[in-house]
Amino acid sequence: MSIQMKKLKKIKGFTLVELLIVMVILGLLASVVAPRMFSKVGTAREGTAKAQMQVISTALDSYRLDIGYYPKTLDELVTSNKEMWDGPYFPKQIPNDPWGNPYSYKAISENGSEQFELKSFGRDGKPGGEGEDADVEL
Repeated sequence: MSIQMKKLKKIKGFTLVELLIVMVILGLLASVVAPRMFSKVGTAREGTAKAQMQVISTALDSYRLDIGYYPKTLDELVTSNKEMWDGPYFPKQIPNDPWGNPYSYKAISENGSEQFELKSFGRDGKPGGEGEDADVEL
């Protein structure tokens, strides 16, 4: 036998059984870790929605200080023909919520008190729900 043939016989590798065991272990780890990681995505989206609503809320308050009442729609924060309007109060178009749905906005005027309701209906875009489908309110 030549020297090269002897060297080839000494090279060892993994057997099919060893590779299968490693794949099973990786699969088990993925099944434990993946659900925990994907649950964090919903929490991050909720946090993003709250942060966006806080910025929109600040713009709404600025609008009210200048005009005297809250706008009828969120679009009035960007463009308006009101006499005392000193905007834009929001630098760009009003963003959709993290799930791609528009924010729900309603100006409320009761007993001389000006308020507003701003919320995201969550992943499903419908009122109510649980988990990622739950409403996010400011």
